[in-house]
Amino acid sequence: MTDLGFIGLGIMGKPMAGHLVNAGHTVHVFSRSPEPVRELEASGAKACSTTKEVAEKSDIIFIMVPNTPDVNVVLFGFNGVADGVKQGSIVVDMSSISPIATKEFAEKLDALGTEMLDAPVSGGQVGAQNATLSIMVGGKNEIFERVKPFFELMGQNIVHVGPNGDGQMCKVANQIVVALTIEAVGEALLLASKAGADPSKVRAALMGGFAGSRILELHGDRMIHRSFEPGFRIKLHQKDLSLALETAREIGVSLPNTATAQELFNAVKANDSEDLDHSAMVLALETLANHKIE
Repeated sequence: MTDLGFIGLGIMGKPMAGHLVNAGHTVHVFSRSPEPVRELEASGAKACSTTKEVAEKSDIIFIMVPNTPDVNVVLFGFNGVADGVKQGSIVVDMSSISPIATKEFAEKLDALGTEMLDAPVSGGQVGAQNATLSIMVGGKNEIFERVKPFFELMGQNIVHVGPNGDGQMCKVANQIVVALTIEAVGEALLLASKAGADPSKVRAALMGGFAGSRILELHGDRMIHRSFEPGFRIKLHQKDLSLALETAREIGVSLPNTATAQELFNAVKANDSEDLDHSAMVLALETLANHKIE
């Protein structure tokens, strides 16, 4: 059976690694926090002291960390994956990071005789826990087919998008759509509420028409009931929109509404609320309107 590695055991990584362990695979795990390592070890995972050790013991190494610099450290930092990786191994980065940096990382790993897939996910903590994530994959098709059975333990909608970097580009596009839809739902419910209409009934009516969406269903409900406990934190969505805007500058594309959504997130962050769920973008809109949805 293939030896697996999993680096990064946060609110997303821990349940994702757990699905691999529960399927009976040998999974070597590393995290800067000892608690999730102990929890997974109790289920049968093998604890490692460095990312180098994970690479030495694994044929396929999954990474799930917050940002581009974190992936760089995991791969190429002191006692990193590059120091221990075996020729013929596969590195699968499931973090959401820069598409441009991803291509550079893939080239460096290729020089070491190691393949790479970029496989960012959408679905948040709930999707990670329920193994219902959408997984967007960049890399060689034959490598994707080798890893696909493991993806199927963590997600449902699994799409090979194209070569290295295309998975990350797809995730950036996803986060633009999500952010702008959250903003649209917030504006619609805020307008209805301030005009005196019942936002719950407006939402119910919209759900039956062309405006219906998962964001209207889930995050519209959060906005109405002021339920902003994080499923996906604002600060993480800010990071993703920064990647979108940075990439757009690199290739000469204007993203005006993405920039507006980022400014609304910035306004919420300025009020010390960056750890709230990204549906809390509506708080910035409510401040502008001097009205709360109710």
